[in-house]
Amino acid sequence: MNATPDLLYSETEDDLRAAVRSLLADRADAQTLLGRIEEPAPYVPGLWEALGAGIGAAGLLVPEKLGGQGASHREAAVVLEELGRAVTPAPYLTSAVIATETLLALDTAQEPVAELLAALASGGTTAVLAVPLSTAPGAPPPVTDGPVPAVADAVAADVLLVPRPDGLYAVPAADAVITPLSPLDLTRPLARVDAGGAGGTRLADAERARDAVRRGLLAGAGLLASEQLGIAAWCLEETVRHTKERHQFSRPIGSFQALKHRMAQLWLELVGARAAARAAADALATGAPDAALTVAVAQAYCSKAAVHAAEECVQLHGGIGMTWEHPAHLALKRAVADRTALGSPGRHHDTVAALMDLPAPA
Repeated sequence: MNATPDLLYSETEDDLRAAVRSLLADRADAQTLLGRIEEPAPYVPGLWEALGAGIGAAGLLVPEKLGGQGASHREAAVVLEELGRAVTPAPYLTSAVIATETLLALDTAQEPVAELLAALASGGTTAVLAVPLSTAPGAPPPVTDGPVPAVADAVAADVLLVPRPDGLYAVPAADAVITPLSPLDLTRPLARVDAGGAGGTRLADAERARDAVRRGLLAGAGLLASEQLGIAAWCLEETVRHTKERHQFSRPIGSFQALKHRMAQLWLELVGARAAARAAADALATGAPDAALTVAVAQAYCSKAAVHAAEECVQLHGGIGMTWEHPAHLALKRAVADRTALGSPGRHHDTVAALMDLPAPA
């Protein structure tokens, strides 16, 4: 067990947070997103270039010798926390985390792998692992030459990482058939991907590919907890702000004891979510032997905390919270969609039980 995880934010992480938050406030505020979510692709033009290349966020997990920033999962977690706060449509989790980690688990001395990692780190190329968004770490990765449903951010990908029976292939997205689907969360597009007729470049054999996909999904699940933390934090802050300003009977509704208790409960859950998410990021960054357990705990807890905070945000905003014009519904839909992304809470409970040799929960 990793007995002393570092849960505090470093000065570098705080500076990175400030830069990302400023960028999102300038380029992807709530009103901008509300105006784009019904578009076929909700991504804000120029945002990924500014985030991935301008700030350098796309290459945080890539070593400097391969063209990246040589940072760690802790810094990537800060970026995802801010993207969660703003419910930003961006292929960061799918490309800069899951696809990048999958490639880093391969032989990076191979020219195709090294070149693709350098392209991803530059922010000029995006890649997506062609598996359903619901695929959990540790689950048998789907290996098929046929269509793959519910692949997140495939519509924004330049390259698809396709697990096939004989290994992992890099396939140009233009060579695959990508059919957009109708997701609950309009800020994270899903698509049906059929790369069976495309050739591609073989990056690894079947055994190496399985291990690489598991590593990518584990990193994705661990850092998804930080996105969920960001959602919960925004929902609580927005709810506190609203209940201070909204008056009934000549008093702010936030002064009513029943609402105080509900927001206090959210704060307690947020503190727990922050500890769990930071522990998962630190475990991934340090290569802790209990990383799989820490990630499962973070997902089991943070997914529920995010949904509860978003539900309370909608309810405590009253009528305005139910409207399309207020961004509360964006947070709720992202939180609900994230609850089943990279494994459901129940799946992660089972993982905790198995790793700790405990009876599985009913």
